[in-house]
Amino acid sequence: MENPNPNLVTVEIYRKDKRVRGGERLISKDDVEDSKNLGAHISESLDEKERFVIHKTFVKRVNSMSQKPFWERYDTPYYCSPSSETYWSM
Repeated sequence: MENPNPNLVTVEIYRKDKRVRGGERLISKDDVEDSKNLGAHISESLDEKERFVIHKTFVKRVNSMSQKPFWERYDTPYYCSPSSETYWSM
């Protein structure tokens, strides 16, 4: 089974905010094609109260019932993933 798009990454931008638990909140989440200077380009456009995180959009997991590998988004909740027993016990 192949990765749906191996060059696709997700960029999450967080801003410091003391009003929320953890001290920061997510302000942007975008899927973009991976480029060599993506991190440098993003960091130039952020101010000192913001930070960014880059994730590979698709990760390889194993189905807990059939033991077959499959691809899913990195941000799929645990209970919605076929790789968890919680998914199959609903």
